[in-house]
Formats: sequence, C-alpha cells, structure tokens
Amino acid sequence: MSVFNGEAFLKQAIESILNQTFTDFEFIIINDGSNDNTLSIIQNYTDSRITLINNEINLGLITSLNKGVSLAKAPLIARMDADDIAFPDRLFNQYQYFQNNPNCNIIGGNYSIISKNTSKMFFIRKNFILHRQINPSTIN
Repeated sequence: MSVFNGEAFLKQAIESILNQTFTDFEFIIINDGSNDNTLSIIQNYTDSRITLINNEINLGLITSLNKGVSLAKAPLIARMDADDIAFPDRLFNQYQYFQNNPNCNIIGGNYSIISKNTSKMFFIRKNFILHRQINPSTIN
C-alpha cells in the first residue's frame, strides 16, 4: 500500500488489513513523502507483519507500488489503497480463489464506492469484478 497524505482514511485501511481472517501475510506500507500525519499514523502500529518504507520525497504512485512489489517476499500480491477498507475475509477469499484456479493471474472482487459526508460515510454503488487470465505473450 502506497500512501501520500492519506491521514483521513489511513487508520481504517490499515486496520482492515491487520484484522483479516487470513493472517499469514506481509504488509508493506510506503509513505510516499507525505507532509500530513500519515507517517506518524503508520509508526503507531507495532504489528510485526508491517514493513514501513518511507520515501523522503513524493515519488508517485506507480514508482512507489513498483518499489513495494520489488520488496515483497510473498508469491502473491494484494493491492490496497490508503483510502480503501477491506472486508475481513478479502485476503482469505482471494487466496482460496488462486489455489482453486491455478491458471488465474489476477482477480478483483466485490467493492463498494463510499463517500465521506462530514463525519459520516455512506455507500454509493456496489459492483463485482471477475477474475482475468493474462497471457504473458500478448503483453508488449
């Protein structure tokens, strides 16, 4: 998870991953040169699954995500944004899907778009994304 000035939803995003039913994961969080309270929020967590990478300057989302991928030790990578809140069984369901569908390269899942209205969040829309199989020979 790369985050730049994400203090508004960061605690909820981090806790939604730390409270997953699937617990065997590494959680790489990249503070991408934030100038709000993002870094201190991340530093308040002492969970051993968290690896904090602190970019002194903002490198941008793609560079930071690539940095995280290069540091990952696990064979599977779950993408998370700092303003996302994961359902508690997200990682378990995605892991099981990959185990049961070895030809699958990438998956998505249920998501709801939420909006912040003062101090209250509410759901706007819910969609479903199916898995995709990518043939590496077709990627240029």
